[in-house]
Amino acid sequence: MNLRIPYRFDNRDPLLVYAVYATEVDCPEDETPVEWMLLTTEVVADIQTASTILRWYTYRWRVEEYHKIFKSGCQVEKYRLAAEGMKTLIGFLSVIAVELLQLTYLHRTQPSAPAIEILNPLELKILKAKSPKPPKLLTVNWAIEAIARLGGYLEHRSKTPIGIQVLWRGWLKLHDLCEGWQLAKET
Repeated sequence: MNLRIPYRFDNRDPLLVYAVYATEVDCPEDETPVEWMLLTTEVVADIQTASTILRWYTYRWRVEEYHKIFKSGCQVEKYRLAAEGMKTLIGFLSVIAVELLQLTYLHRTQPSAPAIEILNPLELKILKAKSPKPPKLLTVNWAIEAIARLGGYLEHRSKTPIGIQVLWRGWLKLHDLCEGWQLAKET
C-alpha cells in the first residue's frame, strides 16, 4: 500500500508500506479478541517476517518506558548545554536510564530474584547499612524499595507505587554513597 506524504514535506513521493494484521489467539470466553494492524516500511513477504514485525512491536513498550525514564527521571530536557557538552551528558544519562529501566523491569517481573542480579556487592553493602532492618534474603524488591527510600520514598504510603523520579534520586544518592565509601577507604 502507498501512503501520501503530508504537503509540508519536500519529498512528495508516496511511501510504500506493508500491513501486518494480527488477531489475538486463545482469547478468554465471553471476550472479544484483540485485533490490530501494524504498518511498516519493512518488506513483509512471508509469515516469518510478519512474526518478526509483531515481535519488534512488543519492544515498543520498553522503548516508551526508557524515554519516560530518560525524560522524567533523568530530566534530560532541563539541561541547556552547548552541543558537545550535551552529547557527553546524554551519553551518561543514557547509561543511567538503561540501568533504571533494568531495575524497574526486574522489579515488575522478578521481584523475588536475588538483589545481586541488579546491584554490585558494594551497593548492597551500603543499602544494608542504610536500612533499619535488612532481611536475610536480599531480593530485587527489597533493593528497589531501599533505593527508593534513599530518594525520599515514604514507606507509610506503601500503597503508592515507587515513581521514577524518587528512584532516580535514590539511584544518584546510592552512587554518591558508594563514591564516598571508596574515597574513605582510600584515605
